[in-house]
Amino acid sequence: MQTLSVKKKIQKAIFLVTLLLSISNTAQAQLSVSAPLDPTGFLKERLNRIDETITAEIASGKIPGAVALIARDGKLAYHQSFGFSDIAASAPMKKDSIFRIASMTKAVTAVSAMILYERGLFQLNDPISKYIPEYADMMVVSEVNSNGDVSAVVAAKTPIKIIDLFTHSSGLSYPFASNSLQSSYVRAGIIDGMTSKETTLATQMKLLAEQPLLFEPGSNYTYGLSIDLLGYLVEVVSGRSLNQFFNEEIFVPLKMHDTHFYLPENKFDRLVTLYAETEEAELVVSRGTESNIILDNPRYPIGSGKTYYSGGAGLSSTAYDYSRFIQMLLNEGDLDGSRILSRKSVELMRSARVDSNGDQVSDFGLSFEVVVDPAQTGELGSVGTFSWSGAYLTSYWIDPSENLIAVFMSQVRPSQSDIRAKFSTLVYQALK
Repeated sequence: MQTLSVKKKIQKAIFLVTLLLSISNTAQAQLSVSAPLDPTGFLKERLNRIDETITAEIASGKIPGAVALIARDGKLAYHQSFGFSDIAASAPMKKDSIFRIASMTKAVTAVSAMILYERGLFQLNDPISKYIPEYADMMVVSEVNSNGDVSAVVAAKTPIKIIDLFTHSSGLSYPFASNSLQSSYVRAGIIDGMTSKETTLATQMKLLAEQPLLFEPGSNYTYGLSIDLLGYLVEVVSGRSLNQFFNEEIFVPLKMHDTHFYLPENKFDRLVTLYAETEEAELVVSRGTESNIILDNPRYPIGSGKTYYSGGAGLSSTAYDYSRFIQMLLNEGDLDGSRILSRKSVELMRSARVDSNGDQVSDFGLSFEVVVDPAQTGELGSVGTFSWSGAYLTSYWIDPSENLIAVFMSQVRPSQSDIRAKFSTLVYQALK
């Protein structure tokens, strides 16, 4: 009888632990903008330093305004807006202001591709040409002339694999990149992602297939249009536009109501004005570029066109909307009962795979930079933190060790501001 009693006590203890874990996980999944802020995991007086630093950055004229958000243990701990969304109009920045998030789009595309991978529609080591035949028989740059342009090419020895697109090891580049492919990309009319031109992802990716690769696929790393091609793969395999796929498979389930490729007219007034920092360190409204390299297009995402869905740079969003997306990743694929990916897929995505910097500080996973040695970064942080940023002074990171996510959004390019690095330091120094 005593043995049975002990057994029952153990069973009861296991049940209680399981119940508590279940409650904990349920609490972790909740991330509501309407709930009161819960800074329990932070020292409040130290959180105040974030306000002081961002306010000082605005006062010095380095940024027009910003929205910053932190969540820990699945609860919003900090969510503040600062400064102006439009300086000339004296329009205040609001928590629901909409920002061009540029390369923060890449993670959404990568998740979309992993959704299709989980459904058995392709394998990560498949050649991309199996689904997009234009990418068979690619050429690789073999010689460069004195002007830095391509002068000779050779046949690629290996095909581009789908996994090479996730990790930017395909050999594809960007038109704005300073390498031998820049001039040929520009001449071909290849765009960086944000455009008001009447074109499509299919058209652009087929043009891209006609260009040589910077190196043998899988042999190196270069930041480029790999994720745009991955987005086209999503379109081909799913039979849906990238816009439709994002909405149906990610934005609606995660209640990301303010994330779009092209804004509906009733949200135009929430779009933050894009600024540029001059050589005199003054902020002026960005006029974009006059060449075919149209990364800086101040009319995007409200101009004409609205047919090109860039999986590498095309989305606009709010800090809160994007926090829901990365909270899902921190929760290993689930948010509020909506399962987007399996735990194992998220685990694979945040695993370091490619040495992107030639150092031992951070590596690249499946669309994320992954910290491998915080001691070498010279910054506060944790092993396994995965992150990325956008060209217009936006950034995010996900820290599984601290059960923490953070988002920072401003809207300046070019910019000399180091506010994103400061924000990261301020978040970590405020932890209990």
